[in-house]
Amino acid sequence: MLKRLLVENYALIDKSEIELSSGFSVITGETGAGKSILLGALNLILGQRADTKSIKDPARKCVVEAVFDISNYDLKPFFEAEDLDYEEECVMRREIVASGKSRSFINDTPVNVTTMKSLGDRLLDIHSQHENLLLNDSRFQLQIVDSIAKNGDCLQTYEAEYSKLNSISHRLQKLRDELAQKNANRDYAEFQLTQLVEAALVADEQELLEAEAEQLEHASEIKEALLKAVYLLDESEQSVNQSLRDSVSTLNSVSNYLGGLNDLSERLNSCLIETKDILRELEVLNNDMDVDPNRLDFVNTRLDTIYTLEKKHNVDSVAGLLELQASYEQQLQDLEFGSEEIEALEKELAEQTQKVLALAQELSKARKACAPQIETELSDLLHELGMPNARLSLDFKALEKCGPTGLDVVTFLFSANKDRGMQPITAIASGGEISRVMLSLKYVLSKSAALPAIIFDEIDTGVSGEIAAKMGAMMQNMSAHMQVLSITHLPQIASKGAQHFKVYKKDVESGTVSSIKQLSKEERIAEIAQMLSGANLTDAAINNAKELLKDAGV
Repeated sequence: MLKRLLVENYALIDKSEIELSSGFSVITGETGAGKSILLGALNLILGQRADTKSIKDPARKCVVEAVFDISNYDLKPFFEAEDLDYEEECVMRREIVASGKSRSFINDTPVNVTTMKSLGDRLLDIHSQHENLLLNDSRFQLQIVDSIAKNGDCLQTYEAEYSKLNSISHRLQKLRDELAQKNANRDYAEFQLTQLVEAALVADEQELLEAEAEQLEHASEIKEALLKAVYLLDESEQSVNQSLRDSVSTLNSVSNYLGGLNDLSERLNSCLIETKDILRELEVLNNDMDVDPNRLDFVNTRLDTIYTLEKKHNVDSVAGLLELQASYEQQLQDLEFGSEEIEALEKELAEQTQKVLALAQELSKARKACAPQIETELSDLLHELGMPNARLSLDFKALEKCGPTGLDVVTFLFSANKDRGMQPITAIASGGEISRVMLSLKYVLSKSAALPAIIFDEIDTGVSGEIAAKMGAMMQNMSAHMQVLSITHLPQIASKGAQHFKVYKKDVESGTVSSIKQLSKEERIAEIAQMLSGANLTDAAINNAKELLKDAGV
């Protein structure tokens, strides 16, 4: 429940603070006194967008602070999930400065507005006049049915499974799109791959072929050089080998006469042996050296094939072509794998669709089972509120396939008179009738929803007299299991409150300010009497006010 509200530097309010108790409280005041300002301040706590125009004095920050008793509402999991300190007295504060910056706090811990709103929605329901327009919204009507039918757990499970269904469906569609794109490129990939495979490329082939081509192109020069080297080493009249042999023999002939010639002779002999080895290798190379124009044509043709493929695919090596070949092979392989993955997802989607459908049918069954109770309870309440011929029924229509809330679209049909057929409620109900329907709905919802507090903002619009008294009694009854606040202009409702607050304006040195105060018993009598008779209080009005308070048990 809301225990305390502090509003500072907001609109016409310089600083106002009120302490609230459980049960039924009322707020009254003249038109324009600032009742709506309080709601605006509370809406900031509930996460509404901050408007810098609402700051009274731009030199100071605007502060709205609300203290809630949350000890009985099992909110500890929320605080743990949001990493917030849990206290049985929860302090929510919003601060706004003229620059437009806004800060939000829960138990002095900074939070974002989304978290603020999420907690606020669990603590307080503000029913303003524009909320009557929600009766046009079939989703809102369905939420009412689900709340009364206590479908919360089932609906939460359904929403999780429906979200999973959408996720599978999106993944499947994405895969189908990707596969369609790949299939569109299949012929191209197959053609390119065939061409590369037929080329039978080998990793180091280009370098080897280029070296061989250069050798073949200079084969005649090479062979001529080899033959000349062989001739000079061993076949000419003054060949290297013969000269070395002669030198070794000459030195050996006089080695006995000069020390050290044996060593030199041995070294020349080693050179002779080495030239003989070189000679043999040159002869082998010469014999192996084949001037084959056919082989050169083959090598050049092969290189042309490689160069053409490299240019076509914008790569500079056989390795690049082989990578491209592997890529095309992978693309074609992915097409096969993609088909298998799509088949698996299609199966998963079909299974998930059946699971969601079963949950939707379970929800639909619970909703329709609860409908007669809702119709009876709301009709009875409307009879009590001065509409003896009012009839209300729930019209269910089934969707072709499951949606975010199931298979159902529900419409509240209404008739206030015996001779009028049932039609959608907002099409035929007057303002006063809609006010009574909304109060009846909130009354029924209050017994099923675990909401700590509700504020009615002039829900009594369009009613008066005895009907207003009955509406007040209904709100008084609601306050037995939740905190109820009503902003009202009717004395019949104002008299029902256990607490009575008055919003008023006064002129001060700095201008006009709006304030709120809790009324004493005598002040309540005067306020209600004034609501009955206007500015000029009469004894009759005062006595009437006393009777209203007495009848309300205040």
